[in-house]
Amino acid sequence: MRPSGRDTAEMRSVSIETAVTRHAEGSCLIKCGDTHVLCTASIDERVPPWMKNSGLGWVTAEYGMLPRATHTRSRREAKNGQSGRTQEIQRLIGRSLRACVDRPALGERQIVVDCDVIQADGGTRCAAITGGWVALRLAVNALMKAGMVTSDPLTDHVAAVSCGMYAGQPVLDLDYPEDSEAGVDGNFVLTGKGRLIEVQMSAEGSTFSRDDMGTLLDLAGQGVDSLVAAQKEATA
Repeated sequence: MRPSGRDTAEMRSVSIETAVTRHAEGSCLIKCGDTHVLCTASIDERVPPWMKNSGLGWVTAEYGMLPRATHTRSRREAKNGQSGRTQEIQRLIGRSLRACVDRPALGERQIVVDCDVIQADGGTRCAAITGGWVALRLAVNALMKAGMVTSDPLTDHVAAVSCGMYAGQPVLDLDYPEDSEAGVDGNFVLTGKGRLIEVQMSAEGSTFSRDDMGTLLDLAGQGVDSLVAAQKEATA
């Protein structure tokens, strides 16, 4: 039924390679099928001006797609000319990662997570969140190793996966052919303990029931479990 031949509850292959850049305190290249995202985490001993002297740390994110990440070339986005989609996605990434950060334990410093899509085949924001957490974990490890934080400020894993209704069936981890034809499309961000951080769901030409939503949430839980396992393996 699925263009890729996968079962309805089958994820794309996932790989996470760490320490892929020389200078960032944390980095990884995450591949979810043909979606590839480079994630780096940079430690800044300054916080935004509005947080100065608060004693709290901050985690934020930036997201972008390389011009030929998709089947046609797109123009590069200057920071002051970012599309609404780009701004919405990077805010989602930042919110998702901050959900499991103990900000007092991080101390008055900022970690910026950059997520750059090298190749896109659906689910780029979900891959960015999942890989972004790995880069953040590695940057925090560097802080702990240097004795700059006294307790681990990361309270749990964070990962995300897409689910939707394709050809009338609930499916896990949509690639682009499915995403472009899905009757219902959703992105689910969960913690390693299965707590919900954010759910984005919308009908794309057909409505869905509460039971459908529950089924998709169950699928997302299965998918996130496998992503968290990949995160643990990558950061072990």
